[in-house]
Amino acid sequence: MRAVRVPSATDHRLEVTEVEVPEVRAGYARVRVEACGICHSDLLTVSNLWPGISFPRIPGHEIAGTIDAVGEGVVGFHVGDRVGVGWHGGHCGHCDRCRRGDFITCRFLQVPGIAYDGGYAEYVLAPAVALARIPEGLSAAEAAPLMCAGITTYNALRHTGARAGDVVAILGVGGLGHLGIQYAAKMGFDTVAIARGRDKEELARRLGARHYIDIQASDPGAELQKFGGARVVLSTVTSAKAIEPVVAGLAIDGELVVVGASPEPLALNTLPMIGARSGVRAWPSGTCADSEDTMKFSVLAGIRPMIETMPLQRAQEAYDRMMSGAARFRIVLVNEA
Repeated sequence: MRAVRVPSATDHRLEVTEVEVPEVRAGYARVRVEACGICHSDLLTVSNLWPGISFPRIPGHEIAGTIDAVGEGVVGFHVGDRVGVGWHGGHCGHCDRCRRGDFITCRFLQVPGIAYDGGYAEYVLAPAVALARIPEGLSAAEAAPLMCAGITTYNALRHTGARAGDVVAILGVGGLGHLGIQYAAKMGFDTVAIARGRDKEELARRLGARHYIDIQASDPGAELQKFGGARVVLSTVTSAKAIEPVVAGLAIDGELVVVGASPEPLALNTLPMIGARSGVRAWPSGTCADSEDTMKFSVLAGIRPMIETMPLQRAQEAYDRMMSGAARFRIVLVNEA
């Protein structure tokens, strides 16, 4: 099969090559990959930033396709089923987190493209416990980004204390943010989009934002307080400096929920946070069941990712475009039928 892989721990190219189609084994399903989204987290594999990766390694954890074969002991999935695999690509089942049913925080979480070969290929072999059913109404190219960018924003929002009518702000209008705005609006929140400059205001409002804050023109914390403060600010950006000013815009019992990873430390003025009972938390994607919920809600509410597609053999070009920030807003690698 054709595959795109990182050759070694020190060679950070994405090389197009041919490898053996993986043989199905007990407890696993082989998926014929129709589409695989490119996520910023693929940097962890490409640049060898995750400890313990074995190379060569095929990246990709936003996988959508059709089951090609099932191994012994697999129940409930059959050849021909449309499925996806996301960040939750399997769990150990025996650690303290798994014993509590909290599989996404498994001590030995298996992430496709990190723990085993991922979706930048024509086939992927994944544990059956990681498969999410793709509903009718979603193409493979649309479903793929929902396996990471979609589930991360949807799942984070639905686990906050926000209720319909509350002010909820989405910081960043990009790969995660453009989905976060749609989910927040369709959940019934008074949705505020926050970004740098006015160029994304029209899009943000079209996606469902009722308000827009340009952080270049005003203090986002002060602007949020004009609405009574935000019950939730969902941060999808990767800059700590962009995150810090919005904390002052939290309402009483408000929370900053971080889903965009920043390598920089976050500076917080905790004195006003004490008086407001506000807090900061982060959210890590979700399980295959959460992915199914995300896709079902997306179909129900008419939410779709904004994507660009490229053939598998142009993976390096697609990855470079994503890393440059030029993608609008998710790039999906597709395999021709």
